[in-house]
Parts: sequence; structure tokens; C-alpha cells
Amino acid sequence: MGKQTTPRWNAVSIASTSGSCEAARALKGRRFLSAEAPRLPLAECTLGASCRCVYRKYADRREGPRREEDETGRRSGAVAQERRRRRGRRSTDE
Repeated sequence: MGKQTTPRWNAVSIASTSGSCEAARALKGRRFLSAEAPRLPLAECTLGASCRCVYRKYADRREGPRREEDETGRRSGAVAQERRRRRGRRSTDE
């Protein structure tokens, strides 16, 4: 089989616990592209080898729907007024 490639927008966050260091708790809720995520244990981690933090994986760096249309399935807003005329721009067009 061929080599598997990582999708471009895969992301991770650092899942910390109440016993995690301050550095890990400061990153709570922040998503990183997988290729750009900080290594664990974090360089600022005060727990060292006993660090219990892990990565939580996501298919995308973004959270939730980005547009109302993504959420509802319907487009919102007024439809623009039709600007085309019956005739074309040439004098021979009808």
C-alpha cells in the first residue's frame, strides 16, 4: 500500500487536567495544526516526565459552523435585484 498522508488541516489541542501545570492550562481550548503543535511535555512544564497531558485530535482547526448557512442549510439575506436587460449589448441582439 502507498504512503498515507496527513490531511492539511488536521488539528490538536492539549487536553489538560486540574493537576496539569500552568503552561498546559494556559493553552486550554486552543487548537494547533498538527504539524505546528508544541511537543509534550511542554518546554515550560513543571511536572516533567510525570506530565499527564495528551493531544485531543480534530479533523479541522476551526470550531463549529463558520456561516449561518452551514448551521441551518439555508442561505440568508435578500436576493439582489436582477440587473440583466432583455437586449444584449450588440445592436443586432433582440
